[in-house]
Amino acid sequence: MKSIRSFVFLWIIGAAFAVFVIQPTASEAVYPERPVKMIVPWAAGGDTDAIKRVVANAMEKHLGQPVVVTNITGASGTVGAREARKAPPDGYTIYSTHDYIHTTYYTGVSDVSYKDFEPVCLITSTPSIFSVYGKAKWGSMKELVEDAKKRPGEIIVGATLGSTSHFFPAMIENATGVKWKYVSYEGMAPRMTALLGGHIEAGETNLTQLDKVKAGEIKLLAIATPKRHPEVPNVPTLKELGIDVLYAVNRGIMAPKGTPEAALAKLEDACAKTSKDPVLTESMKKQGTDVEFLGRKAYAEFLQKNDKLNDDLARALGYKRK
Repeated sequence: MKSIRSFVFLWIIGAAFAVFVIQPTASEAVYPERPVKMIVPWAAGGDTDAIKRVVANAMEKHLGQPVVVTNITGASGTVGAREARKAPPDGYTIYSTHDYIHTTYYTGVSDVSYKDFEPVCLITSTPSIFSVYGKAKWGSMKELVEDAKKRPGEIIVGATLGSTSHFFPAMIENATGVKWKYVSYEGMAPRMTALLGGHIEAGETNLTQLDKVKAGEIKLLAIATPKRHPEVPNVPTLKELGIDVLYAVNRGIMAPKGTPEAALAKLEDACAKTSKDPVLTESMKKQGTDVEFLGRKAYAEFLQKNDKLNDDLARALGYKRK
């Protein structure tokens, strides 16, 4: 009888131990258990904000938790980038980024590099267009360049200094020998307001602004794609005008360094499924944006190549990181 009691006792202890061992710890619990915050380092109403809100809504369906967009603005996107960098690496904070992560770093605006994060996915690509105020006197890019050469430093271009909206017109400066006068704005939304009001004369826009074009509020002079875009077949490419500039804003998602593999894999999977969502495709078409999905490995390679490209561009434009 004693041996039976001992056996039963040992069996109970063993079973309890087994249950304890297989119970997941807090860090191993099924991810995600609560809402995920997506930091967008630009103002609400801008292109990145509008695009990433659609992406966030689509990702929710595949994560099973809300993806909450949080706008943290300032210093050409650097404030939001720093906030994302210092966030706990637990998968519950993700960071909406684009090529500005390279341009602001190499122009000395920011101390944040893409290397400070774990790549999750590339999700969209938006071609850049050089545009002017609707009542501006120039009817073509050729007319604008000719005038700019006569009046160096006088034509006012709006940009977020150190970011893509600055690099794009700076590349045109470099290719044509013109010189713009820059006025800085924090993101696309306030910059577009300034352009629509005639407070600035020119700047980078994209295909999201076609309603403004139809209303005569802005004019699209040239697009930075390899060939003419089907949405605006009458807008010439910069290359066909003899201006060797190709440019697009490539938007992706990253996570703080050290985020667990399980969380990264789940986020990557949600991105992959989101990229195939017809709602996203249709919405991006309306916003002049292509859905371009790259998973973690391919996105890491893309970021590395893009970083080198922007480093070289910054040097060619006269920037030297200290």
